[in-house]
Amino acid sequence: MDSDSAPFGYDAFRRTCPSHTVLEMLASKWVYLTVCALRRGRLRNGELARKLEGITPKMLTQTLRVLERDGLVRRQVFPVIPPRVEYELTELGQNLAGLLSQIRSWAEEHAPEIKDARSRASSDHSEVAAAS
Repeated sequence: MDSDSAPFGYDAFRRTCPSHTVLEMLASKWVYLTVCALRRGRLRNGELARKLEGITPKMLTQTLRVLERDGLVRRQVFPVIPPRVEYELTELGQNLAGLLSQIRSWAEEHAPEIKDARSRASSDHSEVAAAS
């Protein structure tokens, strides 16, 4: 096992490793943002939809199903008319949310630097194209 390999006998660099599929799931921006949105507590579908600007109803449903399937979100249906459904993070989901919140904070803190770097790269690319 090389120094980049994780403990527990899993190696996300291997395409067939189960941890590789976990990383694929986590790479979805909607999974990421949904977990972060649920960090503060239970939310209903409509509340999530309002918080997650730009998500379609279909994508929100798919994302919540994936998170529930993977044990990160708990769905609770209340027997009222009309039915009320709430979503909350499981203990595993809360554990992940702490890590994702750190990444979100880093992204928000460094967004201006990234934006500037992108502008420089774009103008450098334009200058090269104009010189050709």
